[in-house]
Amino acid sequence: MKRIVFITPRDAELGFGLAGVMQYVISAAETEDTLRKVMKETDIGIVVIDERLMEGIDERKMREMEDRWYGIFLILPAPEKGIEVEDYAVRLIKRAIGYHVRLGQ
Repeated sequence: MKRIVFITPRDAELGFGLAGVMQYVISAAETEDTLRKVMKETDIGIVVIDERLMEGIDERKMREMEDRWYGIFLILPAPEKGIEVEDYAVRLIKRAIGYHVRLGQ
């Protein structure tokens, strides 16, 4: 069975590795070398890379590497900044009474 590898920047270090998935945590400058290393491993079938790391590799080189590789290559969208996470208490109230209540602060 082929394995899945995630390649992420340092701010995502505590993500996929905790779930038991193989994860490389790198900087954008290390992207090309890491991809070449991973794509040489015969037991890897899917490579998922954070789109922020794609700045570290020339698009033409990336296409060439993809064309020569037998596996699937996916780009993971970068997480958005500034998204407010709904408070746990608000979610519970919403679920209990069936609609959203705005709590004053």
